[in-house]
Amino acid sequence: MIKIKNISAQETYNIRLTVLRNNIDLPYKFLEDKDMDTFHLGAFYKEKLVGIATFIKNNINDIEGSQYQLRGMATLPEVRGKGYGSKLIEKAKEILQQKGITILWCNARKEAAKFYEGLGFQVIGEEFEVKKVGPHYKMYAQI
Repeated sequence: MIKIKNISAQETYNIRLTVLRNNIDLPYKFLEDKDMDTFHLGAFYKEKLVGIATFIKNNINDIEGSQYQLRGMATLPEVRGKGYGSKLIEKAKEILQQKGITILWCNARKEAAKFYEGLGFQVIGEEFEVKKVGPHYKMYAQI
């Protein structure tokens, strides 16, 4: 059974470092991690943290509405494709709806775009390159 819980920024660091920043010399801590409006969710399998996501109050100019940005979403390789990422997004949408937020957006790695499309996200604009990480798309979903 998948459990989704609020976690601290510090609890996200290990998975961010090993999954998102594996052999990449980029920061795995975000400036907004401890902002009052930021929240972090963790996906648990048998009490083990196996997935993470951070949600930051941040707007992009391309879309109208009250917005949050998804950053640092990752799942451990052994649980990919088992619904943990989808459950993180579902829970975040519930929380964001209660806050009156209408848009969730992210900079999605190209290889994750299909995952986000399956959750109702749409691409905005052209593919772009994130230095040391690779091709990305800006994507958003209505909440």
